[in-house]
Amino acid sequence: MRSFDYSFLEYDMLPAGLINMVSTITELRARESQLKENYADLFLKLESIAKVQSVKGSNEIEGIITSEQRIHEIVHQNSAPLNHNEEEIAGYRDALALIHNEYTNLDIRESDIQNLHKILLSYTNVSGGVYKTVDNLIMETDSSGRRKVRFDPVLASEVGEAMEQLTFAYLDARRNYNINQLIVIPCYILDFLCIHPFADGNGRISRLLTLLLLYKNGFDAGRYISFEEQINYLKDKYYVALQESSQGWHEGKNSYIPFIMHFVTTLLYCYKELDKRFAVVTSKKVSKQQRVRAVVLGSLLPISKSEICYILPDVSMATVELVLAEMHKTNIIKTVGKGKNTKYVKRWNE
Repeated sequence: MRSFDYSFLEYDMLPAGLINMVSTITELRARESQLKENYADLFLKLESIAKVQSVKGSNEIEGIITSEQRIHEIVHQNSAPLNHNEEEIAGYRDALALIHNEYTNLDIRESDIQNLHKILLSYTNVSGGVYKTVDNLIMETDSSGRRKVRFDPVLASEVGEAMEQLTFAYLDARRNYNINQLIVIPCYILDFLCIHPFADGNGRISRLLTLLLLYKNGFDAGRYISFEEQINYLKDKYYVALQESSQGWHEGKNSYIPFIMHFVTTLLYCYKELDKRFAVVTSKKVSKQQRVRAVVLGSLLPISKSEICYILPDVSMATVELVLAEMHKTNIIKTVGKGKNTKYVKRWNE
C-alpha cells in the first residue's frame, strides 16, 4: 500500500514562484487582520455572500445545481430541500456551518472527517459517515462523450489503513517547524482525493477539509471570498493539476507541485480579491461611481447588484444601477443570467 511522508517539503527545492506567492499571501493575511478591527460589519456582509457562493460553487463542480433564489433560501433561510439536488446542497450548507463555527474544535481526525461526511449526506437516503465497502473508479467523459478511467483509487479493503496513515503523516508534518504548514495542506488534500475513501461526496468533503485546514492555520480569506467558487470558476485547471499530480501516485512517484501551485494560486486570488475590495471601500479620493466600476472590473467572477451593494455599503442601489447601465451601454461589461439572477462581468476580447 502507498505510504505517506511529507518530509520532502523540508528538503526539496520548491519553485521560486511558489515561495513568492506564499510570501505574498502571508503579507496580505497580516493586512486582513488589521482591516477586521475597523470593518467588522463589512466582513460579516462579505461572509454572507461567500457562504452562498461556497455552497453553490462546491456543489456545481459535481453537477449538483438549483436556482440562485433557492440557493439563497437554503443557505440563509434554512429552507427545506425540495428535491435530491437540494438535499445535497442543504447537507453542504450544514457541514460548512460546522467548520465556520467549530473549526477550533475540529481536526484531521477520522471521526471528524466521517462526521462531516455524515452531515453532508444527512438529507439524502444515502448512509453517510462510513468508508466505502465497494471499490470505485474516478471517471471522466471526453469531448466525444466517451467515458474513461481517470484514476483508480485505493481499494475499499485498504481505505481504513490508508486514512490512518494519512492522518499520521499530516500530524508529523504539523509538528515539523521546518515545513511551511500552508504547503502541507494541498499535499494532504491530494492524497485524500487519491484514496477516495467514500462511495460518494469525496470532492465536496475535500473542499470542506481544505477550508478546515486553512482556518486552523490562520488563513481565513476563504470565509469572505469563496475558495470553492474560485475552484469552480477555473475547474478545468483544477482537474488538470489534480491529474498531473496523481500520475504515479500508487508507486509514490507523483509530483505534488502542480496541485500545490494551483492551490496556492487560488488562495492568493482570494486574498488579493479581499484586499482589492477593501482598497475600494476605504478610498476617499474617488467617487462612488468610480468605486462601483472598480468593483465590477476587479471581479473575475460575475457579480450581482446586491453583491456590489454589500461590498460598497455606502453606495445606493440607484447609483449601482446607473453605473452598470452606462458600462453595459458602452460594451465594457456583459450580463450573465436573466431577471433576479442577472450578474455582470467584464467583457474580455471575444
